[in-house]
Amino acid sequence: MPLVKYDAGLSALVESAAVERISGRHEFTEGPAWHPDGYLLFSDIPADRICFWTDEGTKTFRKPSANSNGLVFDRQFRLVACEHANRRVSRTETDFAVIALAERFRGKRLNSPNDVVVRSDGSIYFTDPPYGVEAKDRELDFQGVYRIGPDGELTLADDDFDKPNGLAFSPDEQTLYIDDSGRKHIRAFTVHADGSLTDNRVFAEMASNSPGSPDGMKIDNDGRVWCAGPEAVWVFDPNGKRLGILDLPEKPSNCCWGDPDRRTLFITARSSVYRVRTRVAGVDVLKAWK
Repeated sequence: MPLVKYDAGLSALVESAAVERISGRHEFTEGPAWHPDGYLLFSDIPADRICFWTDEGTKTFRKPSANSNGLVFDRQFRLVACEHANRRVSRTETDFAVIALAERFRGKRLNSPNDVVVRSDGSIYFTDPPYGVEAKDRELDFQGVYRIGPDGELTLADDDFDKPNGLAFSPDEQTLYIDDSGRKHIRAFTVHADGSLTDNRVFAEMASNSPGSPDGMKIDNDGRVWCAGPEAVWVFDPNGKRLGILDLPEKPSNCCWGDPDRRTLFITARSSVYRVRTRVAGVDVLKAWK
């Protein structure tokens, strides 16, 4: 599929105008996470499994997965997952035991944890929209973004959202980008030393005549935002100017960089996973932790 560009800025960032399908015949893919050992994990939500991919093909990593969505590795390379079915954020320990990190806020069950990021201090931020739970079963009357501190304490970072979804840190971790699928924009927050968020502001609008809303996102080393959105991956410079869109055969849901040089962008999109080589590298927080 072609690269559709709105100015020359995007063509300079992508090696090829084509994307490659590397895994298919899934039900709904999400949450790609690259491990430095050379494999990709991603969720197939309705199929209730986490998939394991290398160049040799795709296998099942875990089934059932509690209808996992967003995935990320922490500082010890343990898998952190947002689980729709269990309405929680979990972590897989080194002995493969799965433990709960967050299930309730002020005694009430979370809605449906969706996407998750880990900061270099070990804190975990996740979004909690209502997608995976029926209205009659909701216990919270808001859709928030939460922080799990290094000590395990759960705090509400912000609740000014309709449907909070994808989130990602700037390279210096001073800014946290969070998109709102309901309001169809990306917002930026200043991150303080204690992990709190302030300066809630709109970073970029993503309303479109095409179907879809902003979803999962990642940041490259130069601070550009790559966000799954209506029909494509949208790319913005650090000031919120749209550089262009990376067109796909299917509507994307999320993305991440991988390979040793972190210049391969892996994209989950409905029934498939795609990849495209870029001339820029994605932020590699894990490398900084080694």
